[in-house]
Amino acid sequence: MSFRAHNKVFLQGAVASTPMIVGGIPFGILFGSLAMSYDLSPWFAVAMSAIVFAGSAQFVALGLIYADAPLWVIVSTTFIVNLRHILYAADLVKFIKHLPIKWRFILGFGLVDETYAAIRPMYGNGSINESNGHYAYLGSFLSFYLMWQMCTVIGIVAGELFPSLSEWGMEFAMVATFIGIITPYLHARDGKQLTQKTARYLMRFPYWLALAVASISSLLLTELPNNLGLLVAALLGVLVGFVTHKLLARIWLGEVA
Repeated sequence: MSFRAHNKVFLQGAVASTPMIVGGIPFGILFGSLAMSYDLSPWFAVAMSAIVFAGSAQFVALGLIYADAPLWVIVSTTFIVNLRHILYAADLVKFIKHLPIKWRFILGFGLVDETYAAIRPMYGNGSINESNGHYAYLGSFLSFYLMWQMCTVIGIVAGELFPSLSEWGMEFAMVATFIGIITPYLHARDGKQLTQKTARYLMRFPYWLALAVASISSLLLTELPNNLGLLVAALLGVLVGFVTHKLLARIWLGEVA
């Protein structure tokens, strides 16, 4: 592909990510302000955003650092919080497994919830493919990365000027972002073989069931230590959705046949 073609796909990834980038701005500002409210060095907050680049893990780490938790607790807890990215990677690997290791290393570092949500549907609808999708991925990742660094700095400055900024309720931005990630998957999908209207509605049922199971499980398992409840709820939702999808597809295709 030519440079012009690569640039076009790169911009496609960045544009597709714009709504979730906007939703993540308050989240990034809140991180910077919280770091200041915990009396941490501004350079520490900047370095964490630049090197770790994982919103939820950074917030968890901040709380543990403020509580003077041992290093092994901080590392293991943030590792558990980020285990959900294994699910994203397992789904995306079929599209990027042919790339050189340097590409896969870069894409692995940039694998965040929002980039997965923005780029994965583009593979499904034919906007990108295995030969150019990594450029769209790069466009999404770099857009989020730039936003996160800028918002961390803004939060650091704002946190010093407005010490009560962390009490403004901006943490809802994280909830809104994750709602934006999952809702595109809750509509009826045509599929290649299931073209009847009944089949389309049947085949969206697993997504709703996965949402319900994960939501209820996360509430029931809130008392588990180290945010394990979220991980277990995510795994249960994925498992139930996958099994239900396979069963419905087999039943419907058997009837059609």
